[in-house]
Amino acid sequence: MIKDSVTLLKAAQKLDEEALTTIFDEFAPAIYKYTLRLCHDAIVADNIVGDVFAQLLEQFAAGKGPRTNLRSYLYQTAYHLVVDRSRYNQHTAPLEIAVNMNDKSRPLPTQTQIEERVLMEALVSAMNSELTEDQRHVIILRFLEDFSLKETAEIIGKDVNNIKVIQNRGIAKLRKSLGVHMEDE
Repeated sequence: MIKDSVTLLKAAQKLDEEALTTIFDEFAPAIYKYTLRLCHDAIVADNIVGDVFAQLLEQFAAGKGPRTNLRSYLYQTAYHLVVDRSRYNQHTAPLEIAVNMNDKSRPLPTQTQIEERVLMEALVSAMNSELTEDQRHVIILRFLEDFSLKETAEIIGKDVNNIKVIQNRGIAKLRKSLGVHMEDE
């Protein structure tokens, strides 16, 4: 089994089956979750994950592809595929699918859990109605996927300062929509 990420990437570039399988097993669930958060459709998300790895294989076969940051490359590919598909398909399912709020197997919720769910539903609604597409992507990458500003900028194809502006404006819109006001200092 290949453990070192540099060794893994070099083996994958040579189309080593074990390396490619390891990459798929390691990254596919996270790419699927990220894609689902963006497109809100499980079938489309699954198809995009397949397309991400198909493109990766094509790039490796052509002697191209990522040389250092495989994770960022995979997320960037997924982002671009979601954007491309959204241009052709304006279908949007409720974002609650992406944050798993429809789980019927849970026991009866406590008062705190009910309050958290109401807040989450308000946040999801605000993300869908108040934020631009770029703001939603930045918020998802930064706070749900835990990417740095630099990684987010690479994935979206903008500079770090632009990402900061998009992030700050998105957070401000969410605060305003939720009625959260920061005290003057």
